[in-house]
Amino acid sequence: MVIEKLICNVARKKNADYLRFSPGESYEVPRPSASIPRLLYLHVPFCEELCPYCSFNRVVFREEIARVYFKALRREIGMYRDLGYDFNAVYVGGGTPTVLIDELGETLRLARDMFHIREVSVETNPNHLTEPNLAQLKDMGVNRLSVGVQTFDDGILKAVERYHKYGSGEEIAGRLKETMGCFDTLNVDMIFNFPTQTMEMLEHDLGVLMDLAVDQVTFYPLMVSTSTEKIMGRKLGRVDYDRGQDLYMKITDMLHDTYRPSTAWCFSRGDVMIDEYVVNYDEYAGLGSGSIGYLGGSVYSNTFDIPAYIDRLEKGEFPVAARKDCGTRERLLYDFLMKLFGITLDLDELTKKHGVNAYHYLLPEITFFRLTGALIKSGPTLTLTPKGQYYWVIMMREFFIAVNNFRDYCRALIKNV
Repeated sequence: MVIEKLICNVARKKNADYLRFSPGESYEVPRPSASIPRLLYLHVPFCEELCPYCSFNRVVFREEIARVYFKALRREIGMYRDLGYDFNAVYVGGGTPTVLIDELGETLRLARDMFHIREVSVETNPNHLTEPNLAQLKDMGVNRLSVGVQTFDDGILKAVERYHKYGSGEEIAGRLKETMGCFDTLNVDMIFNFPTQTMEMLEHDLGVLMDLAVDQVTFYPLMVSTSTEKIMGRKLGRVDYDRGQDLYMKITDMLHDTYRPSTAWCFSRGDVMIDEYVVNYDEYAGLGSGSIGYLGGSVYSNTFDIPAYIDRLEKGEFPVAARKDCGTRERLLYDFLMKLFGITLDLDELTKKHGVNAYHYLLPEITFFRLTGALIKSGPTLTLTPKGQYYWVIMMREFFIAVNNFRDYCRALIKNV
């Protein structure tokens, strides 16, 4: 427990430094400097209703503004093409990307026409798992469909205001069963460590998933930003992160015989696509209002103001509102976190990528995690142990909480304008 708290505290400080954008920097999209595999992330911020625990950039769906938004998003895609970028995969997140499936289809067709896209991943919600929608998604070339389920427990579904939107846990499981086999990979997004979630509830969730034999399951720890913490407290009670390890170990134990860890929190049956593009791709472009990208060693964010996002693109301007150019040490630490999240890291590859001795630069971190039993080093290869997998879940949880707090900060600036 002491080590876990130490990791949390250090991760929070490092993340705060990483997401500290200094004023006066150039707010241009970094230009491509080499031909490497890159991912195109497209953000669709519209939801039919807003879940109380979610801190992603999302607003209540209104068709008129959403159609104008999709048009602006397609214009932004063309601007990246004009800069000379190419992308090998596209990931559409939200919000709910399938809220206007005709607009989504037109946007994906444009991306596939402009770039050498080989993989298409799309997020959706259980109420959108209808025959017409699934047929259209297949026609769009979607390889991987990720369904936000979170839990099959009716009590929690009601408390987080999902029951009336998506039905009971049994009804959601039925929709998933009907979707099986439609795509190369069907992923189910789940959450563990809801305040009222017992070990028995988690075991039930795992049992449903294993009975369905879904291709992949991603179990996120509950991650609440400063703004959603009070809301969650009213809905379910205080989030106790100290419970996380026991719940995580139950997940890994029950999935062990059938699923393998693709990342520290994603478990797959066989060789299927994973959702964590930060593992598979060194760089990714973030398009859409409030999206965050990482290109050429620079992290940048688009404006969270949807009307401003649309307006800037209509003027032919990139909607980047913040940018930070990272130094060598920061880039290495980013890769250390993200690549090991995918279980293994090749230090020789990292040395070649950055042009410095990665082992020497990362020696304090490597030594600490080896001493705590989180890492095994075999030649140039670092591998997470089961204990290390949970430590990386903690660090990624803290990373995304920091990102969520950054989103809150950006949204507050809009309100104060």
